[in-house]
Amino acid sequence: MKKLLEKDGILGLLEDGMTIMVGGFLGAGAPNRIMDLIAESDLKDLTLICNDTAFTEVGVGKLVVERKLKKVIASHIGTNKETGRQMNSGELIVDLVPQGTLAERVRAGGAGLGGILTETGVGTIVENGKEKITVDGKTFLLETPLKADVAIIFGNIVDKKGNVFYKGSDRNFNPLMAAAAKKVIVEADEIVEIGEIKAENIVTPSILVNHIVSGRQLDE
Repeated sequence: MKKLLEKDGILGLLEDGMTIMVGGFLGAGAPNRIMDLIAESDLKDLTLICNDTAFTEVGVGKLVVERKLKKVIASHIGTNKETGRQMNSGELIVDLVPQGTLAERVRAGGAGLGGILTETGVGTIVENGKEKITVDGKTFLLETPLKADVAIIFGNIVDKKGNVFYKGSDRNFNPLMAAAAKKVIVEADEIVEIGEIKAENIVTPSILVNHIVSGRQLDE
């Protein structure tokens, strides 16, 4: 199956009201060029699952500014003042989740688990409305899995089959999200022939990737 996708085909994979996961950490290791495309589109009412909402002028931050979102599930919004403004005014639903819990909920979604147990949030407002489970005398919160219709991730080097290699911290949430969505689009900084990435360097295997987009093509 041919996975290479032209720029014009990206928006055709997305619909109003979808839940999307987007990799990245404050814009690093994020599919920022695809986010630019979405920010300029007519898409609306998206639910975004991400680590943070970056900055007003970077990546997912632009989706906030352009009001493409109805809900954000993230661990941090402090670097994007527009996210906070829309949350306080009631324009945007924001579900703040501790970063480790967020990562584990995404992992649980990809692994087919019914949830994860964590002590984080016990005894605080975080526990409101959540089931509490006692294990060996300790109280844990049951945190439910996170899944998405589409995960949009970034890869430094991607082969034409869809195997992904990440450089350093660009890895962040990308591998977790690639396993937790029905469809995966990867923005590749560099696309190489099949076999050019050594097997031991493949982090996200091709079986998880549906579409590959050349980031350099998006720059044109």
